[in-house]
Amino acid sequence: MGWMTRSAGRLYFLLQAVAGMVWWSAVALVPPVREATLGGLDPVPVAIADIPLFVGGSAVAAAGLRGAAWATTGWATLVALALALYATVTGRAGWGVVLMAAASAASFVASLLLVHGRLPIEWVMRGPFRTRPARPGSRPRAHLAATGLQIVVFWGLGLGVVPLIVAWFEGRWMLSAPVPGAVPLSGVALFVAASALGLWAAVSMSSLGDGTPLPMATARRLVVRGPYRFVRNPMAVAGIAQGVAVGLMLSSWLVVLYAVCGSVVWNALIRPQEEADLENRFGAQFRSYRAGVRCWIPRLRPVAPSIADRIAADAAP
Repeated sequence: MGWMTRSAGRLYFLLQAVAGMVWWSAVALVPPVREATLGGLDPVPVAIADIPLFVGGSAVAAAGLRGAAWATTGWATLVALALALYATVTGRAGWGVVLMAAASAASFVASLLLVHGRLPIEWVMRGPFRTRPARPGSRPRAHLAATGLQIVVFWGLGLGVVPLIVAWFEGRWMLSAPVPGAVPLSGVALFVAASALGLWAAVSMSSLGDGTPLPMATARRLVVRGPYRFVRNPMAVAGIAQGVAVGLMLSSWLVVLYAVCGSVVWNALIRPQEEADLENRFGAQFRSYRAGVRCWIPRLRPVAPSIADRIAADAAP
């Protein structure tokens, strides 16, 4: 992630300032744009506040002023929340919510880059998410039970509750798009396949790794068996595919976007921390595994069992 620098943060705010002016020009000149993003709101009082605070603030932040960056981020967040409330009540201005929510999130990332010169990804793995190996001597049955509970909780929330909420807002904000009847059926097929992969990876991790998939009780052994012979992060691949599948089943492009954004967050924030921990604990064995097995794209031919056994044996504590 060498591109994540202070210069990248400043460039983003410059582009946001230009995009903001283009948007306000479109609001003034193109009625469909005004209706899609502001609904029935009077654009004049909104512009009086938004142009200096969002457009002007982004321009000042592009010059490197950190206070302006945080002020712009705060204003974008406030506008996104206000538009979300308005769109939920009226069913209008849904595209304004989407655009301002995206601007709010991107401004937050750009502000972090301005302040730190990088993304402080170590913040993500603090507290309950700090990586800690499972207690030694725990039985595989206990790890399997804990993993099963994790699956019920995380799949129930991440693949059930949250997508249903997102899909409801998508419909309420009039953002739904018609899709062919085959799309939900393809989502079912993808969900079944991805769930099978996720369960296979979870069982392999908890039965062979002397731990669970979660960082607070992570595996004590490097697992190079099961789906880990094909791809380094089969549970992440499965989870992202499941999220996309749920979006297809619900005919919701916003749920698909939710899954894609989750993959970006995981790849940028979680994966570097996990792999740094694995390299720290397993050293050359993990580096050898990482060199031979890709993160996202499965191998056509799995790692040979003899090689997998040797790597796992060498990495055993």
